[in-house]
Amino acid sequence: MQETLLNSIADKWLNYLLQIKAQKLPFSPAKMGGAVSAGEDNDELIDNLKEAHYIRSDLVERAFRAIDRADYYLEEYRDSAYKDLAWRHGNIHLSAPCIYSEVMEALDLHPGLSFLNLGSGTGYLSTMVGLILGPFGVNHGVELHADVIEYAYQKLDYFIKTSESFDKFEFCEPSFVAGNCLEIPSENRQYDRVYCGAGVQRDHEEYMKNLLKVGGILVLPLEEKLTKITRTGQSSWETKKIIAVSFAPLVLPKDYTNNTKPKTAPLPMFEVRTLQELARIAIRHTLRVTTDSGEGQPRGRGSFGGGRGLGVSGLHKYGPRFKRRRIHRRHCNSVVLSSALPTSAPLDNNNNRGGQEEEEQGRATREEEEAAEEEEDEEAERETGELLRAEPPINILRERILCLPLPEPLKMYLLYYREK
Repeated sequence: MQETLLNSIADKWLNYLLQIKAQKLPFSPAKMGGAVSAGEDNDELIDNLKEAHYIRSDLVERAFRAIDRADYYLEEYRDSAYKDLAWRHGNIHLSAPCIYSEVMEALDLHPGLSFLNLGSGTGYLSTMVGLILGPFGVNHGVELHADVIEYAYQKLDYFIKTSESFDKFEFCEPSFVAGNCLEIPSENRQYDRVYCGAGVQRDHEEYMKNLLKVGGILVLPLEEKLTKITRTGQSSWETKKIIAVSFAPLVLPKDYTNNTKPKTAPLPMFEVRTLQELARIAIRHTLRVTTDSGEGQPRGRGSFGGGRGLGVSGLHKYGPRFKRRRIHRRHCNSVVLSSALPTSAPLDNNNNRGGQEEEEQGRATREEEEAAEEEEDEEAERETGELLRAEPPINILRERILCLPLPEPLKMYLLYYREK
């Protein structure tokens, strides 16, 4: 009996592996998370995702480092934030970091694109996407549960008001609406990028595809496989399987009776920015670009290039690293060269002894002076090092805004009312 059971299990695994091979899917533990080691903090988690090649581009890496995943957890669950595992509490849900990494890479994001997040949840993914889209992109989300939308807006406000990374980006703030993503009116505008965060069956594949513009990319869990679909023409598509995943299925709309009008889930409006908002974007962009070029810092890991003129500063959670400045003092050491010529013996031993005493006293005096100078140099180096280590990272953009000859309310508006 036991042997039969073991054979049955072995057959199931063999069939599963053959299925993976036939569909050219990578065999990965990412189905339920746990693909990489846990990190001590957000940066270490990102390092692990990079090492395992889940994060492969600098753009995605910078977005992940800018937002601390733990900030989207309830306080009592923060200790689990840096594990590569999904997390759920009531209606609040976060996918595993390895899944979000694959999604961000597959979306192939650029500044100025329009993005729709179906099942936007806590807003964690939408906020990362907004860092890449820039101020002239579109960032919309549809979420079934109203309490989760409230939670997402709280986390978004916290990020804008407190994050050390916010001023290093030009941000496309996400907008969320409550509704079922299967009830979006067919006449709604299409998007450049669409992501669905719930399991989709073949019955709804065409519905999801119709949300895309030509040239757009749809990423979704389609029948237990994270799938990337590119719309190459009005009725042509390219499909690529990424990894095996396990998602909760889409919640289907309630059945309608003949006497009930079908519900709809209207998407957020595609609104034109006000002149005041455009002025804020332009001023911050000008000050940021001036700061980047004026400091003589090389462009590369430190900033994003081009893309509709959007200069986005590079980021690190702790800002620029300060190197300790070493002070090098020049010491003049006297060298006594003995003459090769023979000298006559001193005529007076007493006079010679007096000269030796004077020479010894002079040598002792010089040694004391040199020791005192070395102590002063060491003290100066210690003070310099302590000052450099204690100096916090300077937010140059904020300093420039505060120096503008403007009323305080306008300065605070330019700062997005950030207090620090």
